[in-house]
Amino acid sequence: QMAGTARHDQEMAIQARRNLSKTTDPIERLRLQCLVRGSAGIKGLGRVFRVMDDDNSRTLNFKEFMKGLNDYSMMIDKEEAEQIFRIFDKDGSGTIDFEEFLITLRPPMSSARKEIVMQAFKKLDKTGDGVITIEDLRAVYNAKHHPKYQNGDWTEDQVFRAFLDNFDTPYDKDGKVTAEEFMNYYAGVSASIDTDVYFIIMMKNAWKL
Repeated sequence: QMAGTARHDQEMAIQARRNLSKTTDPIERLRLQCLVRGSAGIKGLGRVFRVMDDDNSRTLNFKEFMKGLNDYSMMIDKEEAEQIFRIFDKDGSGTIDFEEFLITLRPPMSSARKEIVMQAFKKLDKTGDGVITIEDLRAVYNAKHHPKYQNGDWTEDQVFRAFLDNFDTPYDKDGKVTAEEFMNYYAGVSASIDTDVYFIIMMKNAWKL
């Protein structure tokens, strides 16, 4: 059974909505607004920024930043957006590095959680080259039990590819999942889980660690 996270996503969204009414910290508010959309919420905002980054500078000025937030329908007023922008525009250049912004937006994870995520990653990365590919999955999983394989909709490779796409960066699905992408995904899941113990049990069960 491949790790299902729909239930966690639901729990996370409910929890994020609850916390949203309590917090006054602008970055936390933005983080929670992303998490209301589930574990891919922060990645989704990243995709919006990447689309807007026409010159591939990986930076945004305030106007672009504001437009990105609006395009992603974040409920945020200009004042709050300015506050956030200033926090990230450390050198006062009038632009922010959006990769750095997204990493900070990602909920922090304890080292115990990071460790178990890396254990799962290493288990999947059969070839040990730091990237999970279809080849790796072939060595770990049998795709023939998948309902879409059984009813003839998908080939084995399509089953594996769909699985990898869960973890892959949404705007750049290349069938390869790096440790960072895997960690990004679980940072989202982790946000919905209160205790390290429960997170670790979930990971152990999901990946048979």
